Amino acid sequence: MLRIGLFLATNFAIMLLISLIFQIFGLEGILAENGVDLNLKALLLMSGVIGFGGSIISLLMSKWLAKRSMGVHIIETPENQTQAWLLNIVKRQAQQAGIGLPEVGIFDSPTPNAFATGANKNSALVAVSTGLLQQMNKDEVEAVVGHEITHVSNGDMITLTLIQGVVNTFVIFFSRILGHFIDRVIMKNERGASPTPVCLCRV
Repeated sequence: MLRIGLFLATNFAIMLLISLIFQIFGLEGILAENGVDLNLKALLLMSGVIGFGGSIISLLMSKWLAKRSMGVHIIETPENQTQAWLLNIVKRQAQQAGIGLPEVGIFDSPTPNAFATGANKNSALVAVSTGLLQQMNKDEVEAVVGHEITHVSNGDMITLTLIQGVVNTFVIFFSRILGHFIDRVIMKNERGASPTPVCLCRV
């Protein structure tokens, strides 16, 4: 919770700083003189809602999306010794890290790879590729699994989501201003006008 609070406070401070910079340099007035009639405070707030909303939705859907896109086979009942060994490794490392047992999965890929995802560190997903199990020895696989478990226990998925939310916020904010500026100043479009004349008449 402290991490989330700090990121939200950081984002709010950045938004406040941008708002002050626009006021000090009179940028809002300059934009208005050029026909860019945007309410920057409202735009900044809307950008934050959309930016963080999209990131949070992506996080909440991350396990489902990962399973679907990567074709992850979840190990519920081990079908062979390798799966049983992998499940035991994840279980032992999760206990050592003090987190709940993640779902354990294998996805088909010749490239040695692994990932962890999930919105809750006590209900995450750890998956490894078939290539990793085939090309690495047990110590190496265990080290890779430990790396992914560390991501889960540190809450790195939440951290990345918050960072992405900040990035999304300012990308939306500045792209909207830039688009409005190009539309009004460079292309000389009036409010409600289409950038390109369109004829819907049938000849």
